[in-house]
Amino acid sequence: MPPAGTRSGSSELQRVWVVPDALRPTLAERYGPVYAGEEAARRIRNLELYATCGDRVTATAISTGHLPLIGIVDRKTLRHEPIDIRSFELLAARREIKVSNPSGMLTEPLRTAVKELVRSGGGLIEVEGEEDLGALALVESMPLGATVIYGIPGEGASFVRVDAIAKEHVRALIGQMEVRRVPRGDPTR
Repeated sequence: MPPAGTRSGSSELQRVWVVPDALRPTLAERYGPVYAGEEAARRIRNLELYATCGDRVTATAISTGHLPLIGIVDRKTLRHEPIDIRSFELLAARREIKVSNPSGMLTEPLRTAVKELVRSGGGLIEVEGEEDLGALALVESMPLGATVIYGIPGEGASFVRVDAIAKEHVRALIGQMEVRRVPRGDPTR
């Protein structure tokens, strides 16, 4: 037994789900219709409950004046076009959670942050690393009937309706990932 006041070995570990190479093409598929520009903004304004994953799509959603429940960003874009970080302030004002999530992984802290924000009224999740797989956590945790929007560089944004089939598909994808237990705070090990 560890000395009083110290953590046990198991509490110092976190789970990460690592994407195997064979799963990458499946994750690159489109899981909902893709819209860009004014058409994407119009559809966002007409949504009820929704969440976003990606800097550009989150900034676009906020700019419509109809905030997502949750936005996941990493403050980077593949186009390397800067996004004014002030564009996230309205969403961050609800609550902001910072997590680490390396490329090619879905970390337990990211999944937990999404669940927490769904329960507590939403906010912004800022990822150190890569936010792409956060879309899976959003579909997993958002209520039925919600929409998850994730950015597709160079194309626009994919709109995924959260239903039982989408949730089961996400569970199956996560189930195909390699689960590792790594030191908390260092998911790359």
